[in-house]
Amino acid sequence: MEVLTNVTSIGQVIQLAVAPVFLLTGVGATLNVLASRIGRIIDRARIMEEQLLAASPELETVLHDRLRVLSKRAKLVNRAIGLSVLSGILVSLVVAALFVSAAFEIDLSLPIAIAFVIALLSLATALIYFLREVFIATESLRFGGVRKN
Repeated sequence: MEVLTNVTSIGQVIQLAVAPVFLLTGVGATLNVLASRIGRIIDRARIMEEQLLAASPELETVLHDRLRVLSKRAKLVNRAIGLSVLSGILVSLVVAALFVSAAFEIDLSLPIAIAFVIALLSLATALIYFLREVFIATESLRFGGVRKN
């Protein structure tokens, strides 16, 4: 009968772990988007750095300004990536702690709750950094082309 109880409790733990696992999937998708954005920023910065070698003084000033914007965007994306990774690690630890708690009959509810809240706060902060980066990218666009004087 004890085996049935253990199987039942493991089933309950699996049910408890479903929400964090879905969150982990979302964190993974977020990291995929962020990695794509940082890759595009890096590629664009490399192109601009090559253009600097043959740039006129006027174009050099423009390129330096654009590189500063790209640098700011890259920093925001890097922070978002770091916080997303932290969130993913904490969610993974929450799932592991759920199973350890059930297997060894240890009350880990407080550490699990704290880790989960920190994971959510980390993810929320990462999303704020991501949104700031998107706003900066959008502000740097020139719809309608460049005007000639």
